[in-house]
Amino acid sequence: MPARVLVAKPGLDGHDRGAKIVARALRDAGFEVIYTGIRQRVEDIVAIAVQEDVAVVGLSILSGAHLALTERVVVALRAADAADIAVVVGGTIPQSDVPKLVAAGAAAVFPTGTPLETLVTQIRALTDTSEEPCASA
Repeated sequence: MPARVLVAKPGLDGHDRGAKIVARALRDAGFEVIYTGIRQRVEDIVAIAVQEDVAVVGLSILSGAHLALTERVVVALRAADAADIAVVVGGTIPQSDVPKLVAAGAAAVFPTGTPLETLVTQIRALTDTSEEPCASA
């Protein structure tokens, strides 16, 4: 069963071309992708993530509010007893904010210009379930 990824556009950011490109690249790489559309509330993103049983929430943020929005999503997932869902964030993110996003709970950060192959590889690593218990002979 393919890993499920939620691609979300939190806040008032209305530009979603990059999010759609990422969603398509993940779909083409074999992931099951749920795309929320633009202008989503953090509470709605978390509710959809839990309902759809996703492994990863990918936040696409171009508005400059990436630190606050990422932290709010991570906190809300924990409050929903869904801390096992990885949060990744991409968009217009200065390199100086990457460590801050990781400290806020982001499992990966993809600033503008990150190659799609890199993004797919890192999402695949986050969702790798090949370490399932081996059957005894």
